[in-house]
Amino acid sequence: MNNLSNIIIDLIETAKKHEQYRSNECINMIASEGVKSPAVCQMLDMSHDLATRYAEGDNDQQGHANKRFYQGQKYSSKIENHATDAIKSLFNTTWADIRLISGTHANTATFKGLTSASKNNKMVVTPLSCGAHISHDYTGLAGGILGLQNANHVYDIKEFNIDPDKSAKVIRATKPGIVTFGGSLFLFPHPIKELRDVCDEVGAYIAYDAAHVLGLIAGGQFQDPLREGADFITASTHKTFPGPQGGVIMGIPDTVAKEKAVRKIQHAVFPLTASSTHLGRLPALGIACLEMKIFGKELSAQIVKNAQAAGQYLYENGIKVVAEHKGFTESHQIALDIRAFGGGNKIAQEIEDANIILNKNLLPYDDQSDKENPAGLRVGFHAVTRHGMKESDVKYLCDLMMDIIKGKRTPEQVKVDVIALKKGFSQVKYGFQSVEEALKYAKT
Repeated sequence: MNNLSNIIIDLIETAKKHEQYRSNECINMIASEGVKSPAVCQMLDMSHDLATRYAEGDNDQQGHANKRFYQGQKYSSKIENHATDAIKSLFNTTWADIRLISGTHANTATFKGLTSASKNNKMVVTPLSCGAHISHDYTGLAGGILGLQNANHVYDIKEFNIDPDKSAKVIRATKPGIVTFGGSLFLFPHPIKELRDVCDEVGAYIAYDAAHVLGLIAGGQFQDPLREGADFITASTHKTFPGPQGGVIMGIPDTVAKEKAVRKIQHAVFPLTASSTHLGRLPALGIACLEMKIFGKELSAQIVKNAQAAGQYLYENGIKVVAEHKGFTESHQIALDIRAFGGGNKIAQEIEDANIILNKNLLPYDDQSDKENPAGLRVGFHAVTRHGMKESDVKYLCDLMMDIIKGKRTPEQVKVDVIALKKGFSQVKYGFQSVEEALKYAKT
């Protein structure tokens, strides 16, 4: 047997082990990882041929396929148009681009397009240390790839949010082409309404990164960025929004300036940053839109309830949860400061050893040069909620985590209870169990 054969045998066995481990034995609390329904998974499985096809070309001002440079597109273009219209209908927008294959790709195209439209390469962003995604930062694609000059919003560490009055001064002084909101450690709605006027004053576009909270927005449980003043939303489609992996940009181009921006963004999608746009995910994206239309409000409300209940319970039991004076969170995640128990790196690993998966996270007041030893943990609740957990279940889950954090039991001892708890919440709720079920609902 040759070396490649051995590699493939190990690859297949390892892939099987991963599926068993993460799907059946672990409780997933990574804030950036979502859960697809059986119907979404089935739709992906029904789209194998589509997943092998190309659809390069230009789109129009509604986000529909306008010109394609490959033959054989009579159905794939319609599929793209239908999926685009599903997103537009769900979020009440007039334009969307779903060709993006990730949230970072969406940010790349949006930042490039808005820079071109504004002829201004300056951008005001949330500091990376305060929850922005790396793609916003001068050390990431914004600076390292696009060459943007960044200035930071002023962040109020006590409020865990952007300070609108002080940030307005930064925007006036900087006169950027783009002002961004949103991020990865994202507990509370950002002050779009409060800063819309100053952005208009300096001629800046507002881009809102909704990668983490897109599902909460769809369910009406967070904020409504486009109605509050954002020009464009970028997002992933696989976090709190429970679709296949991918990205989206959307907006309401109701002014000449926004129409120009759409053209520049679409040019940044193709030909600048995309060739294959992974068409096989698009029908499944449409199924996820229908699920969020039907179940999104209830799902999103329960996600926030669970996150808040966990924050309160952990706080009452001696764990420092940030922003306690604000109810800990209004989103799907909470942030813990566990320096008193050894710090985020140590505790995240010990909790992982018990098959609870979450991540260490720098907090705004951490030493930002010591990224391997943050004070914090970021804990997400959308996955456990979609598996049916309610407040009482989440409190029990917190008890298991606290057993490890406080050293009451070893990870190996806690893991037995984690696996047992997982078995009781193995099904996916708030969604369709099959494509046929989704189709029946759509036809009623």
